[in-house]
This record gives sequence, C-alpha cells and structure tokens, in this order.
Amino acid sequence: MLLKSLALALAASVAGVLATAPTVSAATSQASNEVWPPGNCPQGTFCIWPNWDHPPEGPTATPSLVTSSEWSGNVPAFNFYNRTSRNAEITWSYNYLGTPLTGVECVRPGGGNFYVPMFVTKVSWQPRTC
Repeated sequence: MLLKSLALALAASVAGVLATAPTVSAATSQASNEVWPPGNCPQGTFCIWPNWDHPPEGPTATPSLVTSSEWSGNVPAFNFYNRTSRNAEITWSYNYLGTPLTGVECVRPGGGNFYVPMFVTKVSWQPRTC
C-alpha cells in the first residue's frame, strides 16, 4: 500500500526519467524473462546501481551493491536487477519532501525497477512468489 502511495506521489517527477528508460528488445532471448539486459551484473547476483547508466547492453556503471547472499546496510539505489533464480525482497527508504518513506519490494528473477533515487537497506531471499 505504501509503495502504491509512493508511486502515485512520484508519478510526475518520475515520468521524465521513465520516458528515457530502455524498452525490451525483440532481440532478447525468448527463453529469457529479463526486463532489460543485465549489463555488468554477473549471473547469480542481485545488483543495485546508484545512477542511470543504460546503454543498449545494460548498465555499465559501477554498482553500489552486488550480492548473492542476504545483505543489510545502506546503499544509494536508482535501479536494481535480480540476476538470480530466486525471488529477492528488498527494503528501501526514500525522503519525499521531508517525509521519510520506507517499503519492501519483491523482485522476480530477471526483474528490476525504481528509477528514483532511494536507499536500499536490506536484500533477502523469499520462497514465496512475487
């Protein structure tokens, strides 16, 4: 519910960024369920990038986090990518006009998103379906 409220509140400010987001290419492998190419995110890891850097092959900037195990801390996050075979659950925080917001997002294998500057404080693996 909080994530939905955040999405509505940020829709106007994010619209410009999303308009520049890469579209899924028909050249992507049919066996793949990847949202966009994984770039420099190694197979079997969950990656978070602190900024937008998406040439056609995927992100090439240095990730703020690359993990294959459960993790907690605090890293800047603009977008993320789950290149594992497991569902990842990420805990995030965001300051919207002075109001701190937090939430949890379940990310399927091959999934990613955000496109808004946030912080990720936890990555864990979930047996449930997103």
